[in-house]
Amino acid sequence: MMEILIVLDQIQAGLGGTEHGDLPLGGKKIALGAADMFDKYLNKDEKITTTLFCGDEYYMKNKNEVSLKLAAMINKLKPDAVICGPAFHYVEYAEMCAQTGAIVSEKTNIPVVAAMSKECSDVIKEYSNKVDIVKMPRKGGTGLSESLQDIIDVCRKKVNGDDLNEFKEIKIY
Repeated sequence: MMEILIVLDQIQAGLGGTEHGDLPLGGKKIALGAADMFDKYLNKDEKITTTLFCGDEYYMKNKNEVSLKLAAMINKLKPDAVICGPAFHYVEYAEMCAQTGAIVSEKTNIPVVAAMSKECSDVIKEYSNKVDIVKMPRKGGTGLSESLQDIIDVCRKKVNGDDLNEFKEIKIY
């Protein structure tokens, strides 16, 4: 069984809208909110087992602390893979995903993938050499199904130690 942990903001976790951006870091050992959108791309032996979440406003006020705590929680839980996002075109959420993914990549051997749209270009430029960031459309854009499949495919390849070169040229920033 490939156990996947996902990192979401408060909106994607289903814990409130922009008015709840001050939601502190938390987590549940279930797939919350938008994590369900991956269900049809997972094989029978794959499951999102844990959701870690944080409000985007809370994150922006405590960037380094939150990212380090997320990485420590991920390291303690030891999933087989981590998905940070998908952040779509939300820059603050994208920064949380990329920074956390970069720290997890640096401090653990757990495969990690972040995902965001090209509108987050500054974040992509800063972090693309530190964590694999899968290309995806902005919210409401076309190509969401393909990018969700790509996120899972990259996770599988990383867990299995497969070559990512083909993906890196087309599907990863």
